[in-house]
Amino acid sequence: MRMIIAIIQPTKLHAVRDALRRIGVYRLTVSDAHGYARQRGQTATFRGMEYQTNLLRKVMLEIVVNEDFLERTLQTISETSRSGIDGNIGDGKVFVLPVAEVISVETEGRGASAV
Repeated sequence: MRMIIAIIQPTKLHAVRDALRRIGVYRLTVSDAHGYARQRGQTATFRGMEYQTNLLRKVMLEIVVNEDFLERTLQTISETSRSGIDGNIGDGKVFVLPVAEVISVETEGRGASAV
């Protein structure tokens, strides 16, 4: 089992969620996130005053999948969250971590059946 942590643009959330549903991935956790990387923030104007925002809004998806779903889930997230043909700075990152154990609170099932 693996945990996928995907940090993507908020505007891509619905497209990614719908694409994951089409490949059979129905369980995920979504959190708001703020980050700072190569984009280095943005300059905005509010009521005539210019200000710099260093932390940009992102969305973090956490998904635990069995090994047979790993590659198609990664490919779906990568293709769907990319903006443009070649992608752009700020499209996001995807991390893959090993999962030692999963326990379903509802059924007390363990391992791959609990995912």
